[in-house]
Amino acid sequence: MPTRYYIRLPDPPAARGPIPALAFRSHSAEGFAEELQHALRTRDLFDRWSALQDDPDNVDPALSSTDPEAIVHGTQSDLHVDLIVDTRLPSTVLRQRMQLLAGDHWQLRDVTA
Repeated sequence: MPTRYYIRLPDPPAARGPIPALAFRSHSAEGFAEELQHALRTRDLFDRWSALQDDPDNVDPALSSTDPEAIVHGTQSDLHVDLIVDTRLPSTVLRQRMQLLAGDHWQLRDVTA
């Protein structure tokens, strides 16, 4: 059974991770949702991040997990973006992907089963 995460990007233009090549590029709620969904469904973001590590072979393999059925919906509300994520991935993986994509510019608002 998937878990639902409610995420807010309070300042979407600032929602960029510390490594520009891995960070969000989108400016719309739909774009943020598409990028996050792709990051959860595939290993692409993980593989690019892992390749940048000093010792890629020493990276925790659990962080490479994917959920091909993950679904992310994004809505623009005033000046912030709300993302609703349905995934079977553990929260550690979701948090790691969000850190790469948005840096510290996101908030986990709620979690439901």
